[in-house]
Amino acid sequence: MTATPRDSLQAILGGTDCVVPASVFDPISMRMAGDLGFRLAMLAGSTASLAVLGAPDIVLLTLTEFADLAGRVTRAGSLPLLVDADHGYGNALNVQRCVFELERAGISGMTLEDTDLPTPFGTSKPRLLSREEGLGKICAALAARRDPGLVIVGRTSAVNFEGVDEAVSRAKLYEAAGVDALFFTGIEQMEPLQAIRAATHLPIILGGTKLPDVAALAAQGVRVVLRGHQPIMAAIAAVRATYVAQLNGTEMPPLISPAQLAEATRDGALKQAAQSFLGG
Repeated sequence: MTATPRDSLQAILGGTDCVVPASVFDPISMRMAGDLGFRLAMLAGSTASLAVLGAPDIVLLTLTEFADLAGRVTRAGSLPLLVDADHGYGNALNVQRCVFELERAGISGMTLEDTDLPTPFGTSKPRLLSREEGLGKICAALAARRDPGLVIVGRTSAVNFEGVDEAVSRAKLYEAAGVDALFFTGIEQMEPLQAIRAATHLPIILGGTKLPDVAALAAQGVRVVLRGHQPIMAAIAAVRATYVAQLNGTEMPPLISPAQLAEATRDGALKQAAQSFLGG
């Protein structure tokens, strides 16, 4: 039986390696990531907001828009897609709707965070949900999952806001609830990671870390480490530079070759299909 993308993500989390995912934002980027040999793709809320709305990462994107983009990305390639579902787009009932829509979009896994989003009235800094509300959202997500192969990841920013002890406490709660993995931000030293590893046996995903040694991370149970979302920034920079060159009549920046574009768009397969089915 052929492994599905969800099987592939489960294998990554159950393995011993630490994988760096490709940060994707549209069908072409998903295809190129697979062609280049990445094992995993990641669609972040911040990149989705840029791609769909041209807006910053302040939770203006709707679930419908995010699920639509995720579906177009998964349709374009065979890599497992892990998505950043932010706060689940509302309360625990909204989280259940979020799981339904993203599962239908073909994702392989989703992270759900316990940050109080969008920023509430009268607050100037991000803050955490209460433990009870964060846990309620996690339990709602797990109950909504129809395919047990869909990975549900409990994400906490507790290290950033309240310290490693609070992160460990929340990790234990989410592990007991039944999540498949745990996602942490704000870990810049090995000591907090070691404290978390001592408290949980679940696979760990790290975001926003500059810890460079992937082998050392793998030894601490880290199975996925995000290295940022530079690809969409590079794409925006390339488009801007091309517009400037067109406007001013100056030399164009480097462009993708016709052969590379044909590969990314699967031009050959479509021409073969046309010959087989359209005649002539």
